[in-house]
Amino acid sequence: MIGKPCVLFLCTHNSARSQMGEGWLRHLAGDKFEVLSAGTEPSRLHPLAARAMTEIGIDITTHTSKSLQGILGHIPIRYAIIVCARASRECPRIYPALGEVLHWPFDDPSAATGTEDEQLAEFRRVRDEIGERLRAWLATIPEAKPQDS
Repeated sequence: MIGKPCVLFLCTHNSARSQMGEGWLRHLAGDKFEVLSAGTEPSRLHPLAARAMTEIGIDITTHTSKSLQGILGHIPIRYAIIVCARASRECPRIYPALGEVLHWPFDDPSAATGTEDEQLAEFRRVRDEIGERLRAWLATIPEAKPQDS
């Protein structure tokens, strides 16, 4: 049996955007795809990313930041979705190991300043943008469409 196609969300630190992307896609189409996220320089899950996702009923609190090195060459990637400009610049050297590469640079909510509420508002905005982009993308992907009965 052939497994589900793998989608990898890639960012520099694997702390916010890629983690939110992983959570969103698992929620929207986890039955159709194997979903992973990783970073070129992994750090930790940002608590405000987890909080923003929990607000919409998607729990990523158990996610951990993972290194791209632990995935490439071990898991066949059908779609790599690079969600930050820095990772896009750093990743051309890995393209031969990936299937289709999509560049979706979102603003980094971790760079937000101000009060915690102001920072959380930025995480919410980026969370919602990622969700909208994924819904639009899923509508174009044959693997994500329901099978005819």
